[in-house]
Amino acid sequence: MSIRVLVADDHGAIRAGLVMILNHAEGIEVVGEAADGATAVRQARALRPDVTLMDVRMPGVDGIAATRELVAEQLGQVLVLTTFDLDEYVYASLRAGAAGFLLKSVEAARLVEAVRLVHAGEGVLAPQITRKLISAFATAEPPKPVTPPGLAELTEREREVLGCLGEGLSNAQIASRLFIGETTVKTHVSRVLTKLDLRSRVQAAILAQESGLAGQQR
Repeated sequence: MSIRVLVADDHGAIRAGLVMILNHAEGIEVVGEAADGATAVRQARALRPDVTLMDVRMPGVDGIAATRELVAEQLGQVLVLTTFDLDEYVYASLRAGAAGFLLKSVEAARLVEAVRLVHAGEGVLAPQITRKLISAFATAEPPKPVTPPGLAELTEREREVLGCLGEGLSNAQIASRLFIGETTVKTHVSRVLTKLDLRSRVQAAILAQESGLAGQQR
């Protein structure tokens, strides 16, 4: 089955370009378009896309607010795609539950790959954004380890998986690190997100850093 994608962007030419790129990719089908956040939410409810490509700056309901609604209603994964790599947009998008954040300067092949990765449950960040996040963690004062609600409910294996997420590892890399299958990894990730009341693996990675679990499985 094809990956069903909804494209939300208020610039018609950009939206058309994204639609063209995705419709020419094998195994991907654009099922709807939206020029603002409110329309994106309505379209997602009606069409049930697997992935929504979401612009940030749109009239009316912006992309961050729309992302928050889609994630809360479990209407597929959201991949934010924007011209701006402002910190406020990055953090707001990830806290809203976006599974990834890319800049519109991304190459077509990378965009297609990102859609497939997000659909598969992976997190995707533009290299520029990854560097910013790493720099933010590296320059900030070491936070006191926190114990978020739900952490005590995790099994030992789930804690190991959470620690791996904190290192930014993919499902395949986690499977290799812990000597388990990728399907099992996906199950553990899903349980971790549910128990910790998180919306994406990127949020889980941030929590793993803040709780001091990242890097413990090396």
